Order: sequence, then structure tokens, then C-alpha cells
Amino acid sequence: MADYTKLAAEIRTKFGKGAARKIRANDQIPAVVYGHGTEPQHITLPGHETMLLVRTANAVVDLDIEGAAQLALVKDVQRDPVRQIIEHIDLVVVRRGEKVTVSVPVVVEGESSAGTIHVQDEATLSLLVEATDIPEHVVVDVEGLEDGAQVRAADVTLPAGAELETEGDTLVVSIVTPRGTAADDAADEASAEAGAEAGAESTESDSE
Repeated sequence: MADYTKLAAEIRTKFGKGAARKIRANDQIPAVVYGHGTEPQHITLPGHETMLLVRTANAVVDLDIEGAAQLALVKDVQRDPVRQIIEHIDLVVVRRGEKVTVSVPVVVEGESSAGTIHVQDEATLSLLVEATDIPEHVVVDVEGLEDGAQVRAADVTLPAGAELETEGDTLVVSIVTPRGTAADDAADEASAEAGAEAGAESTESDSE
């Protein structure tokens, strides 16, 4: 299941790019918490602990905002496109027992039949799950599947209590037999022709 841990947060009163740079220079991350009709709260989070937390998709965190407890789901992580430094995080207020819609990664396991490969068409599935019980991923088992086999969203085994939000007929994984590219085919044909010519020349030489 998704990480569910505690982070100490501080209320943020200064805004703008300059203030955000100072926050990040102090090994903290600017963030905002919103939802459930509450006023958005601008906060700062501890840098190292937060970076570890968001490695897992759909992380749920028990925030301690200067003494006030608040459960929240990491909704969006904004990173610098070049340095990949976390610039800002959006968190959504959640309640214990409520359900939320999240995108959950798809993990493919097993080996399809000999000579085939699997093609993953969907990297995630949208699920309705309890906010405090979000799966880290769902598994598609392709063990022994033959060429032409298809796994659609409705075929995927979901964790207990989870409901599929993605359309059931969405193709998730397909099994195919690799075909050579046009360049490969041309190279094979050229090699075959060269071999045939060499064989013909050898025959002529022997007959002389």
C-alpha cells in the first residue's frame, strides 16, 4: 500500500519566486493543502523526508501543521524540468474511510509463451479506493499467454475494496510475436542474395 507517514509542516507566510528559492535553499519544500471546503493552507515541508515520501505514487501523509493534525494525499509534484528538483507540492485533504480516485501504476509480471513479447498499452489504471488504503500498484500476469492474447482493464485483478474507474474495455497489455523491421528484412534479403551469388561463383569455378 502507499506510504502513510507523518511529516511536520510549518505555515508559510511569504510567497513569490524569491521566497520559494529561500525555502528550497533551507532544505524545505513549498506546498499547499486544500479540499473538503477548507481554505487552502500554504505550508513548507522538510525536504529530505518529503522527497523520500513522494517516490511512491499516491502517497498519503499525516501532516502535523504546527500542532494541528491533517491527513492529506499528495496530488501533484512539480519539478524543475532540468534539475528535477521538487519546486512545489499540492496536497488534497482526505478523511479516514472516504474513497478517492487515483491513478495506480500497472506492473507486468511473468513470461509470455516462447517467441512472444508483451506490449504495455496503459501505464496506470484509475481506481476508486479508500484514501488510507491506496495500492502501490496493480499486477498483470502474462505467464504463458500466447500470441494475440489481450488483457483489458476489466480483466485485471484489483485489490479488495478497489473499484475500476478506467473503462473496462481499455487495452492494458497485449502479447505479440516480434516482426523484423523493413531494414532488417532488407538486410536479410541482401545477405541471402550475396550468399547465392557466392555459391554460384563457387560452382562456376569448380566446373572450370
